[in-house]
Amino acid sequence: MMNTSSIKKSETSTAKNQAKTDTLKKANTAPSKAGKVKAKSDAAKSLDDLYEDGLKDIYWAEKALLKALPKMEKNASDEGLKKGITKHLKETEIHVKRLEECFEELGKKAKAEKCDAMAGLIEEGEGIMEETQVGAVRDAGIIAAAQKVEHYEIATYGTLAAFAKVLGHKKGLKLLLATLNEEKQCDESLTGLADTALNSQAIKN
Repeated sequence: MMNTSSIKKSETSTAKNQAKTDTLKKANTAPSKAGKVKAKSDAAKSLDDLYEDGLKDIYWAEKALLKALPKMEKNASDEGLKKGITKHLKETEIHVKRLEECFEELGKKAKAEKCDAMAGLIEEGEGIMEETQVGAVRDAGIIAAAQKVEHYEIATYGTLAAFAKVLGHKKGLKLLLATLNEEKQCDESLTGLADTALNSQAIKN
């Protein structure tokens, strides 16, 4: 006959074994996070589809910027930064029209689909303005946020231009490269503003 101590040990051992078994079962049935991602039913099936999806994405992004840039300009203090944002706002209006021409080349109506990346960058920019005092510090934050936007746009337009070239969309390629060049110039201007004065002023505050 087993004594009480032996029974308890046996029950403990059984419980541990059951726990291990349950853990193994969960591991075997749980979806692998490192595995292949299942494509959606409307996923792009060709480079043409990917190109069009990219146009929809950046079209939404540019239209969102038309609403975000005036708020950035209103919160900026430095006159050079204000003028730079106003200039880029006008350029962004042209960028939207160029994208509409890219859709026309495809024989498609311009359509915007939410760009999660740009939505996140704009939200981050608003957060930076809320977390900084008006003046040089906020200006430095606005520049930082604006450059993140520019870098995203540079990467996007560069990729779409490469797609347009391969696909033979000559008009689209020309339009996308024109916008890409303006995005790069805006980024350089922002760097110049930060380097020449604003970051130094922010240190003093």
